[in-house]
Amino acid sequence: MPATTSTAPGKFILFGEHSVVYGHPAIAVPVLEVNARAVISALVGKPSSTIQIKDPAFNLDGFLKDLPFNHAVNQSIELTLKELNIETHPAFKLQLSSSIPLASGMGSGAAISVAIIRAVSTFLGKKLDNEIVNKIAFEVEKIHHGTPSGIDNTVVTYQQPVFYVKGQPIEKLEVENAFNFLIADTGEKSSTAVTVADVRKSWEANQEKYNSLFKSCGEIATQAKEVLKTSDIERLGELMNNNHQLLQEMEVSSPKLDEFTQVANSSGAFGAKMSGGGRGGIMIALVSEENKQIVSDTLKEAGAVNIISTSLGVRNE
Repeated sequence: MPATTSTAPGKFILFGEHSVVYGHPAIAVPVLEVNARAVISALVGKPSSTIQIKDPAFNLDGFLKDLPFNHAVNQSIELTLKELNIETHPAFKLQLSSSIPLASGMGSGAAISVAIIRAVSTFLGKKLDNEIVNKIAFEVEKIHHGTPSGIDNTVVTYQQPVFYVKGQPIEKLEVENAFNFLIADTGEKSSTAVTVADVRKSWEANQEKYNSLFKSCGEIATQAKEVLKTSDIERLGELMNNNHQLLQEMEVSSPKLDEFTQVANSSGAFGAKMSGGGRGGIMIALVSEENKQIVSDTLKEAGAVNIISTSLGVRNE
C-alpha cells in the first residue's frame, strides 16, 4: 500500500475566545503558514492491526497499544477505526510532525487530530468527509480541553475562517478584502484546559459579571463579521482592542500578552489582542503591508520568540 500524507493548519481566534464556550459567537481563522503532518506507511512483517507511532516532539517512538487509552493520538485512531467499522487492518507506521507552536493557542492539538483522522481513513481506503472528521476531532478535543467549544476542530477541519456559535450550523466567512496579521508567540506555554476551567470557576462565583463579559465578546464578534465584509481596517482594530480589554477583565491575559498588545499598537498596528486560552501563548496584531515589518521588529525587541505573518481574505502569493 502506498504511503499516505495528510496535513492540517494551525489557527487563531480573532474574536470570542472563552465566551464561545458559553454559546456566544466567535470568529476563528486558519493559519496555513504552519501545519501538523501525519504520514502513514505500511509496516511490513508485523501482525495485522499493529500500529507504530513516532512523534519526536513528544518523545513518542513505540506502539499504539502502549499508549494510555485516553491519549489523544490513541483516541484519534481508535475513534476513526470505529467510525469506519474496521476491527482488523494492515499494520502501519504513523509518523507525526508539526510546525505549529505547542500550547500557544494555535490549535496544535486539533490539527494533529485532524491530520491523523484523515491519514488513517485515506490509508485504509475509506476517506471521511469534513463533517465526520470534525465530529471525531471534537471528541478528541475533549481530552485536550475538558469542555471545548468546538471552534478549534471546526476551523482546522474546514480550513476556512468561520463564524461559530456552539450547537449551530457552521458559517464559513467569505472575506473579499485582505487583512494582514502578525502572530507573536510569548514563549509562555499555557494549558487551554486549565484556563477554561478557571474561567468556569470564576463564572460560577460571579455569573452576573461573567455573563456580561461573555455577551459583550459575542456582540463584538457579531459586529466584526460585518466589518470583515468591508475594508474598514481601523474599525476591525478597534474591535480587537475592545475584545482584549474584556479578556483582561476575565483575568486570562498575562503581563507579557498585555505588553505585546501595547507594543504592537504603539508601533503602528491598527489593533491587537491575546488569542486563545491566554495566560501565555500568542498575541495577534492587525497590520498593513506598509507597517508590518516595523511592528514585527518591535515585537521581536519586546521578546517575541516567534512571529508568523498571515492574512485573512485575499492571500498574498
